[in-house]
Amino acid sequence: MLEAYISLYVFIIFVAGTPGPANLLAMLAGSQKGFKPCIGFIIGLVAGKIPLDILVGLGIGIILIEYSTIYTLFKYISAGYMIYLAVITWNIKHVNSNTLQQSHQFSFKHAVIINPLNPKAWIVSSLAWSNFAPAIGDFPIQLIAVVLGFAICHLLFSSLWCWMGKLLGTILPNNTYLNRFMVTITIFVVLWAIY
Repeated sequence: MLEAYISLYVFIIFVAGTPGPANLLAMLAGSQKGFKPCIGFIIGLVAGKIPLDILVGLGIGIILIEYSTIYTLFKYISAGYMIYLAVITWNIKHVNSNTLQQSHQFSFKHAVIINPLNPKAWIVSSLAWSNFAPAIGDFPIQLIAVVLGFAICHLLFSSLWCWMGKLLGTILPNNTYLNRFMVTITIFVVLWAIY
């Protein structure tokens, strides 16, 4: 039983910590706004992942697989939204800009729908439920283990990615090229995630 938990949590740590659309958006947010103003954004990322994990555990992922047209449409809508969040920051130059402080694209309300629209989040949640959760025990135990595991790891790693972005923004302040590089990388990762 302990081995099943270890396997699940090693998997969750790996997928929550690696670059993906949500983590790169957290890094982009940190580089532009700093860490503290992005706390709501980070909490939104985690809050959006919790219902996704519950729905996948209840079997909604099977519906998306069954109806490939819905899944394809979902992928393109989600990619469009995440690319939109990245692109609207293309010309933002530095953390201390008054315009940037008034910008709300890295807020809770924008973040809460990122993971539900993130194809990587659906895939990793499905893998956790299908490959690791059954060895843990009954569904209520699986639900707590999977949802809580993802929530804690996403809170930790989204914060870390945001902090790394803040560090980059501090080391290279007012760097338009850094900002545009991060926007471009985010777009590439989003496009990679849908294919």
